[in-house]
Amino acid sequence: MKKIISSFIILLAVLFVPFQVSAHVSVLPSESTVEAWETYTMKVPSEKNVASKKIVLKIPKNTSFESYEPVSGWKTTIDKENNTVTWQTEGDGIEQGQFQRFSFIAKNPSETGDIAWNAYQYYEDGSIVEWVGAEDSETPHATTKIIKESTKTSAGSHGEVIAGAENTSNDSNSANDNKILLWTALAISVLALITGIFAIINRKK
Repeated sequence: MKKIISSFIILLAVLFVPFQVSAHVSVLPSESTVEAWETYTMKVPSEKNVASKKIVLKIPKNTSFESYEPVSGWKTTIDKENNTVTWQTEGDGIEQGQFQRFSFIAKNPSETGDIAWNAYQYYEDGSIVEWVGAEDSETPHATTKIIKESTKTSAGSHGEVIAGAENTSNDSNSANDNKILLWTALAISVLALITGIFAIINRKK
């Protein structure tokens, strides 16, 4: 009986993982160019049964925060000393099953490499989720790959290069690929669950 219960727990965990992974705080685009004035969008979901009313984003090293897009009902505070941006609301906040987008412009570093977007999500019950871990952790931070050049670029208001045009397409393709992977994993998980049930039935016989 214990083996049967364990098998069901493992199978249910496999079913749950793809959806859990998709609910992390993300920052797009995932790729941009050196010294570009990029428009970034942070997407913040709520993973608890209480509302999330505050999110603090740590701007990566050698990345300069420029400006933000106002979000109705949310107050934006920029702390230049600690290089953080805080979005906070006195309203309902981000409730379970919802997400909120926050867009801003930042100038990328002058060197190539990955930059990490550490985020701190505050919930109404006083709990804090720190999205600062590695990619394979339970609470990973978002990352953006900074590359040398891009095939499609446009000039921003400062005269610098913006890599937004091609990144929008890339990120859209990436999102579609992620959806396919999620549904494929779900189909495999369901098949595994059915196979496990038949195996248990056959054993009893």
